[in-house]
Amino acid sequence: MGQGEKRLGLITAPGYPKELGEALEKELPDLLSYYVEDNYNWQVEYTVDALTGVTENSEDVLKATMDRSEKKNWDFAVCLTDLPLFKGKFPIVAEAYEGGHVALISLPGLGSTPMIKRVRESILQLVNEIYYGSSEEERQQAEQRIQSKEDEQHEELKNKSSTRLMGKRGFEWLSPIQRETPHDEDSNIDVRFTVKSRLSGALRLLTGMVRANRPWSMFPAFLKVIVFAFTTGAYALVFPTLWNLSNNYGIWRMFMLSVVSIVAMVGWIILAHKLWEKPNDKRAPYLRKLYNGATVLTLLVSVSLYYVLLFFIFSLAVIAFIPMGMLKSQLAGDVGYVNYFYIAWTATSVSTIIGALGSVLEKEEVVLSATYGYRQRQRYEQIKKAEEEEEQEDGGGEENPQELKRVK
Repeated sequence: MGQGEKRLGLITAPGYPKELGEALEKELPDLLSYYVEDNYNWQVEYTVDALTGVTENSEDVLKATMDRSEKKNWDFAVCLTDLPLFKGKFPIVAEAYEGGHVALISLPGLGSTPMIKRVRESILQLVNEIYYGSSEEERQQAEQRIQSKEDEQHEELKNKSSTRLMGKRGFEWLSPIQRETPHDEDSNIDVRFTVKSRLSGALRLLTGMVRANRPWSMFPAFLKVIVFAFTTGAYALVFPTLWNLSNNYGIWRMFMLSVVSIVAMVGWIILAHKLWEKPNDKRAPYLRKLYNGATVLTLLVSVSLYYVLLFFIFSLAVIAFIPMGMLKSQLAGDVGYVNYFYIAWTATSVSTIIGALGSVLEKEEVVLSATYGYRQRQRYEQIKKAEEEEEQEDGGGEENPQELKRVK
């Protein structure tokens, strides 16, 4: 490696974090030169490591990050994990260890949107902390450097403070992130960013975990259910019974029917595909509850998208199938185009319930991979397979893991 070059490695867990790594690989070099040090030619690489996505212990994640960084001969390394991490009862957003030149970012701690901007600014801040140091004096020096830069450069960066993890956007005002520099002897961490409000922290984690689950990616699995539900509902549209029901339902009953149908679909998916995390010795009770909550919210988003699409299809079908003259002859009172809206709404709710009870999701792997428990089991299997391959290559020898050095 030639003089004047610095290499930053991004280590991601399989799945969504990998997509972030691919997106950041090209744009970070110029930003690192601006935000950290412009006397170096920055090179950014990313790699996938399943170990960073199977442990809820931040120090274990940093150890794995150090091991990979040493093997790759990187100057700095930042791990992006989609797992929620905690210090006591408070969510960890990011941590950095200057001695090992490594840091981690817990993506759920960043919340839901805009993810790419928050991750980008967080990486820049963590590398800045590692490069210049985390003491108050070192932070002031870093602040003077960044403030001396021209304001017109990189206006997309909201964060030009040496002590904030990222720029303050709407959610950061409601759920502020606190920076701390641990001084206890048992800590390997030089700087840590946490959410000190348990309520807003839980909201951050849940929305961030739902984002990491990518509920929209589950949508193709609903195609068979959509076909089944629409076929059933379209058949019911030709009978006046559905018309009269929609004409006699009040707005609150319509909303209640929508909620019942969506909840029924979510419950069926959880039961049919065994997505509910049961108590076990490998996972703490609060994490199990968090995983189950994220699964429910992810499915609520997916099913709601399914419901909206089905409503749109039924709206077109109602207009095509039911002449206005026939509708007026069957319904009492004032009849207009608003009745088409209510008929489509009723058909959507009824067919969603029928679809939940009478069909199965395609591409079960897509559904399962949108849950934390299943992804972790898959990653454990990947690690076990990789370890077996390494043992075969080394002739059965074992390699001792690299331990973090204690900060004196």
